[in-house]
Amino acid sequence: MQELNRQMMTLPELRELEEIIRFGTGPAAVSGVSGVHRAMLGAALRQETKRPLAVLCADEQEARRMAADLTALTGEECVTLFAREWQLRDRVSASHSFEQERLDALCRMAFGRTGIVVATVDGMMQRTLPPTALRDAVLTLRLGEKHDLRALAERLTAAGYVRCEQVEGAGQFAVRGGILDVYSPMSAPVRVEFFDTEIDAMGEFDVATQRRTKNLEELTVLPAAEVLPFAAEGGRDAMLARMEHAAAQLAKKETTEKTAAAIRTDMDRLREGLPLGGMDRYLAAAYPTAVCAADYLPEGSIVLVCEGSRVMERAKGCAFEWGEDLKILLEEGSLAGQFASLAVELEDLTRRLRGSFPLLLCDSLPTSRYLAPPRAMFSINARQLPSYGGSLETAAADMEHYLAAGSGVLVLCGNETRAKNFHRLLEECGVRARLDLSDQTLPAAGETVIGLGALSAGCEYPQLRLVILTEGQLLAPVSGKAPRAVRQKKDSSRQKLRSYTDLTPGDLVVHQRHGIGRFVGMERIRVDGADKDYIKIAYAGSDSLYVPATQLDMVSKYIGSHGGGEEGEHVKLNKLGGTDWTKAKSRAKAAAKDLAKGLIKLYAERQRRPGFAFSPDSTWQREFEDAFDYEETDDQLRAIAEIKSDMERSRPMDRLLCGDVGYGKTEVALRAVMKCVLDGKQAAILVPTTVLAQQHYVTAINRFRSFPVTIEVLSRFKTPAQKKKILQSAAEGKIDLLIGTHALLQKGLHFKDLGLLVIDEEQRFGVTHKEKLKELSKQVDTLTLSATPIPRTLNMALSGIRDMSTIEMPPQDRQPVQTYVLEHDWGVIAEAIRRELSRGGQVYYLHNRVDTIDECAARIGKLIPGARIGIAHGKMTEEQISSVWQQLLDNEIDVLVCTTLIETGVDVRNCNTLIIENADRMGLSQLYQIRGRVGRSSRKAYAYFTFTRDKVLTEIAAKRLSAIREFTSFGSGFRIAMRDLQIRGAGSLLGHSQHGHMEAVGYDLYVKMLGQAIATARGEAPAPDKSDCLVDITVDAFLPEDYIPDAAGRIEAYKRIAAIETTTDAEDVLDELIDRYGSPPKSVQGLVDVSLIRVTAARVGIAEIVQRGDQLILYSDIVGPRQLEQVMAQYPHRVLYNALGRPYFSLRVQKGENPLVLLRDVVTLLPGA
Repeated sequence: MQELNRQMMTLPELRELEEIIRFGTGPAAVSGVSGVHRAMLGAALRQETKRPLAVLCADEQEARRMAADLTALTGEECVTLFAREWQLRDRVSASHSFEQERLDALCRMAFGRTGIVVATVDGMMQRTLPPTALRDAVLTLRLGEKHDLRALAERLTAAGYVRCEQVEGAGQFAVRGGILDVYSPMSAPVRVEFFDTEIDAMGEFDVATQRRTKNLEELTVLPAAEVLPFAAEGGRDAMLARMEHAAAQLAKKETTEKTAAAIRTDMDRLREGLPLGGMDRYLAAAYPTAVCAADYLPEGSIVLVCEGSRVMERAKGCAFEWGEDLKILLEEGSLAGQFASLAVELEDLTRRLRGSFPLLLCDSLPTSRYLAPPRAMFSINARQLPSYGGSLETAAADMEHYLAAGSGVLVLCGNETRAKNFHRLLEECGVRARLDLSDQTLPAAGETVIGLGALSAGCEYPQLRLVILTEGQLLAPVSGKAPRAVRQKKDSSRQKLRSYTDLTPGDLVVHQRHGIGRFVGMERIRVDGADKDYIKIAYAGSDSLYVPATQLDMVSKYIGSHGGGEEGEHVKLNKLGGTDWTKAKSRAKAAAKDLAKGLIKLYAERQRRPGFAFSPDSTWQREFEDAFDYEETDDQLRAIAEIKSDMERSRPMDRLLCGDVGYGKTEVALRAVMKCVLDGKQAAILVPTTVLAQQHYVTAINRFRSFPVTIEVLSRFKTPAQKKKILQSAAEGKIDLLIGTHALLQKGLHFKDLGLLVIDEEQRFGVTHKEKLKELSKQVDTLTLSATPIPRTLNMALSGIRDMSTIEMPPQDRQPVQTYVLEHDWGVIAEAIRRELSRGGQVYYLHNRVDTIDECAARIGKLIPGARIGIAHGKMTEEQISSVWQQLLDNEIDVLVCTTLIETGVDVRNCNTLIIENADRMGLSQLYQIRGRVGRSSRKAYAYFTFTRDKVLTEIAAKRLSAIREFTSFGSGFRIAMRDLQIRGAGSLLGHSQHGHMEAVGYDLYVKMLGQAIATARGEAPAPDKSDCLVDITVDAFLPEDYIPDAAGRIEAYKRIAAIETTTDAEDVLDELIDRYGSPPKSVQGLVDVSLIRVTAARVGIAEIVQRGDQLILYSDIVGPRQLEQVMAQYPHRVLYNALGRPYFSLRVQKGENPLVLLRDVVTLLPGA
């Protein structure tokens, strides 16, 4: 685009502006320039003058559009700076992702790492820490440098980081021995290894696996918060002195004594280095000199103001909002009046900008309201054209008109395929065009050039005789332009879900041989001169069992059909040596066997019934995919490839597609539909509600608009006559795609040739519907979509019964939802609703009781006079509910007071604030699903999860709410489902009969039994289970505390070691331990060896190995004298076989011989090893 920028500089107005900038004779006002023209003007001046550019916009949407346009025009990355939410309340916990994005932007400005900044006016007005303090707070670590680890930990704490045992989120760090893990905002988590005080190695690691993924030479650690007592003017003591001064003044008046006491309590916590919530209320105490983002702009920057009147309105609105927020806090006594300044005034900001930088005031129309009085005024003759949005015919018709008028036309296409298609189309229309995919040249008069790129709108410059047409898909990077980021290869979807669940004292656990007990803790015991760790489990009565840590694979956390949470209290513990457990186990085994037979039958039937093998992708399929408006994420592409490969096989597909709410599952499904329709078959999409059916119908009509595909929707909105006609058309094969609710399952509906069934929001359908679906889908390809797969479905995926694809990456322009967890407070709620309505948005207020919902709506009506309140709940008729949704979509309702009814995905993009009453009573996946209703556009969204004042939350509710706050990042649907499986339980896995058996033996053991039963039913020999072999010998095999200090980490490591099956696994585990904790001591190697020996021993049929003095005793019903021939030949006069009672053979250990090495060699000599 450099040539375009050069061409722009030939405009006389731009040459004059360049002179004004050079001589500092501004501000200059420029009218006639709308959004895209302002970006072109800024890009041209940036390229010509080589000066930094700062653009000031009224709101985030305009700023994002401007940043994308500038990146397209200059090829440079733009930094965007937005306002953040103030954290002013101590007892409200909030997610920090926006504050961290802002800090990243400020850091890049402070260190001069950006040439272009696009900011919103409120983001520019908010006070922050001085640039020098930020530069001092940034820490850079390089390989080979020397640092004192303790001093580093102190420095990180001072920079707002929280120390924890294991790093899981941004703003945390952990120290283990000579290893430091730190997760700096806006970068990957990094592990730094020290040799004494020298940095020996550094590398990024994956939070989920805690394994290193990539080596680094250098690391920049940003501060984790903007208000840092240690970075305060004059240091922490000076800040405390300012707080004491304010408290002393407030204590003199009776009305403000409470505030003084609160300040002094906070001072004590700061002195002791304790974390303090709502630090922003002391921003002015930390930095008494007001500093804002304008102070970070590099010297000589060009400041371009977009639509000054809108900027002023927005600034005024924000100042009012912040003032209201502060007023409430001052009245409550939560804030001192001396510190009630969070932003600079607009006049102050204007003064700073005008005094230091050349100011360009750009407006689309001439105006009398300017941010600063202009000293020169220009008007540019330019027109903005609508983007042609993918319709090549529209573009071709427009072009003929421009070419006839003697203008040159530059057409920007989203990717190479579209550019070539367009080129071909123009030739068919008789228009000559030149294809230039390198973007090097501009068209001459009367010429057309087709290039790659995208701007937010097209434009025309009559003076330059130049017209630019664009598809306008800017918020997604353009395929032909932005290279796709290479991401780390991840494990298979199923592997992702199998995460080890932490064991904490008091948890219910299942031991495969002894049943359900309660985990007490870990103890080290010295036996026969060797130290070993044991897991202590308490059983019924006063019985206790000590399980060697090497056998931790025999123990799993108990997850029943209700979960391991509150209901765990009602689970009966087994008695050691009692018969209850054996009976329960054999009953569950029999049930699993029956279930396996049923499943195998169902799947064998599907395999036997030949499905339809769809043909490979055709040109039409590719054109349909290229017409998608956005860049697909890697996960989407992988899911599409997996689904297509299933469809091209002759057996019917049964695949589960999990992806977060709004991650593009619908697009993946529509591509499968297109593949189906192109082979002359019909497709059906089944959805739970009428409104959703309507929404899918609109999406499908829009996506298939350029293709001859007949689409119909079947729901309660259709008249009987229309329904009859649809049923007839479906039976005659006249409908290609039918979208509908449960009506699709009626008896009278017959398809002529159904090829694909897509089920959306699977968790909403009941068992009876699912049985009908099962019948329907026996020989049809089935694709199930779900954001949080219900545990039952997840179980099936985990058990290997179903294929599964996952989409974990968010679309390009999505932002995390700012989530707050707090006590219910009408003041905070009114403030949240007002803020959303003031920016033209809508609000969901979730009150989950139908009997009091009208009172609640009336109360909100009084709180927010003038707001239009709507009500929706499950007792209303389908028609009433649909009409409410329609009003909401048409922006006729400001606040919708509703029950959990909203969780069934209807997409209202303008609803971006969600308030939930009694959130502690809801399930985790339900909370998550409901939170997915907001934040579905590029606007910032807020979720407030409230619980009753002064209520002591049950442990399970506290776990849920902290989990949902932890998972503010994207792609959490899975981790949520996994956590929910643990909290809520596994439910009925495949029908009622299995329910009790799972309750009896716990989820993990049940799934294991099921796996073995399925293998047996298939006629395969079940894989040898190492838990069938116990090993107890005198070697040091434990994890020392000084190697892994925290108990949870040790248990996790024991579980990893106990799960070793092959030498590759063993190497993998050792690599991980070295990576996370440094070189392992000898006793850790002993653990790994024992684990490997158990695998081989179980394979050859040895049930138990014990050591008594110098004798190793190996019990086995399979190994006899014949199998021992090789061992006896290798170790003459040392082997003794005993067939009396319980058969065993023993082996004498000679002096100085390592029993582990001997055991390993002996076991490998046995047949079958």
